[in-house]
Amino acid sequence: MINITINNKAVSVPEGTTIVNAAKKIGINIPTLCYHPDQMLKANCRVCVVEIEGYRTLQTACSTFVKEGMIIHTNTEKVRDARRVVVELMLADHNLACDTCAAESYCHLRRIASDLGVREPRFERVLVPYAPHINDVLSKDRTKCIKCGRCIQICAEVQGLSILDFMGRSNETIVGPAFDSELYDVACVSCGQCSAACPVGAITEKEDIESVWAAINDPNKVVVVQTAPAVRVAIGEEFGMEPGSIVTGQLVSSLRMLGFDYVFDTDFTADLTIIEEGHELLKRLKEGGTLPMLTSCSPGWINFIEQYYPELLPHVSSCKSPQQMFGALAKGYFPEKIGKKPSDIVSVSIMPCTAKKFEALREEMSVDGVNQDVDIVLTTRELGKMLRQAGIDFENLPEDEYDAPFGISTGAAVIFGATGGVMEAALRTVYEVVTGKTLEQIDFKDVRGLKGVKEAVVDLDGTPVKVAVVHTIAKAREMMELIKAGKADYTFIEVMCCPGGCIGGGGQPNGANDELRLKRIAGIYQADADLPIRKSHENPAIKSIYDDFLKEPLGEKSHHLLHTHYKNRKKQ
Repeated sequence: MINITINNKAVSVPEGTTIVNAAKKIGINIPTLCYHPDQMLKANCRVCVVEIEGYRTLQTACSTFVKEGMIIHTNTEKVRDARRVVVELMLADHNLACDTCAAESYCHLRRIASDLGVREPRFERVLVPYAPHINDVLSKDRTKCIKCGRCIQICAEVQGLSILDFMGRSNETIVGPAFDSELYDVACVSCGQCSAACPVGAITEKEDIESVWAAINDPNKVVVVQTAPAVRVAIGEEFGMEPGSIVTGQLVSSLRMLGFDYVFDTDFTADLTIIEEGHELLKRLKEGGTLPMLTSCSPGWINFIEQYYPELLPHVSSCKSPQQMFGALAKGYFPEKIGKKPSDIVSVSIMPCTAKKFEALREEMSVDGVNQDVDIVLTTRELGKMLRQAGIDFENLPEDEYDAPFGISTGAAVIFGATGGVMEAALRTVYEVVTGKTLEQIDFKDVRGLKGVKEAVVDLDGTPVKVAVVHTIAKAREMMELIKAGKADYTFIEVMCCPGGCIGGGGQPNGANDELRLKRIAGIYQADADLPIRKSHENPAIKSIYDDFLKEPLGEKSHHLLHTHYKNRKKQ
């Protein structure tokens, strides 16, 4: 332990602690912009400077490690003046359209400027106008970029893609794809991790809120909404609630107040995915199909394998994601139930994921080739904005329940939101289908947690089956290389694009780190434990839809509605 003094208060912290983290021990939050606890130290924004006795110059708290006897001051006049100058220089070439910025509710720069009392920057404005880079998923506005490097590092270090980098020098430095290419010209997987890491809204999701309002206000449309498992443990953060808070009832209530005609749960089709995917795995095992089989729930991961490893596409399950299965039923089954045409239905999904916007637009994702399975995708962040627009007091809402039949689900479905959850849900069902025995211990803890690659061996009535779970594109790449080399001795592999799985999706509330992701994951598993049914094949609504409509897993109707194909999209 290292003994130091911060603002005249003694504190002991472990060796290797930075000043910014040492200060937190005594309740002092030093402002930061480029710093992120899960990323390499950068120290390029200089907002976190502090004064250390015996040092001639101010030091950056995010990159300076404590030393025995160090005496630190975080709030001297010299420190405050230096921070104000740094912020004012940033504001001199920053787009100050704060009131209309997508990051208005979480912008770190705006908050720091306010805390420092910066009202009228004293430096001349030198804003260079640039047209935003926009594709079907993301919008990048470099007039708001503060060149902190967070997006660069999360793309390179966590996702292993290196789509973004610094270009130019000095005040002409910009951040973007190589050769200043447009986003749709590069092999971006639309994961949105850059937007989740950006502290100022320079990269955001392409916003679709107005399209949802238009649908809700159209008397000729029936607007149905589905909510993903990971949303229920994250949307509360948009309203100051503790990360991981399970707010399912308030979520349903809020969507009714917004004006949706039917509020359904993506968990229903997560259960459906397990039935179809589990039977597909068993079929491959029985008939000698391509193994290991790879999950297909994560559209960012699908974008990656299509663009980087298309030769391995035969390994991918043909199942649509739960979002798209729901959309197919919303257009191919639900209209008949309520006496409407598919064109009368507007299918909206609330997702933790920006890549879901891309997935919904795929030409393969249409039952009849005319009507999209899912019409509009909103991220968790967009829903937060929509609820604020409506003036809804989310935290104090009464709880409500999902509509039937697509609101009945199990604990196996809700854990889809965490890395390892799809695998665990599948094992709960596959074990009982294969063995005919009741699985007494249904918690497969070997596949839980934030470890990049997790393995487990499951005994299926005397037959050992080896499975693996990976999350982040960087780890997915490692696994693809093992498969190419013939060294992946697994039967089934779950792949999730984002750190922590969907709970860490690119559309979740801004600023996630591993500590926060673990809280969301804890909420997911608590939601599972709280449900009376925890195995997908025991969902009575799933049994009913097979009896009344789908008939059998992997059958003709199921194949048409619930399965798809993927294609080589490798850029030449």
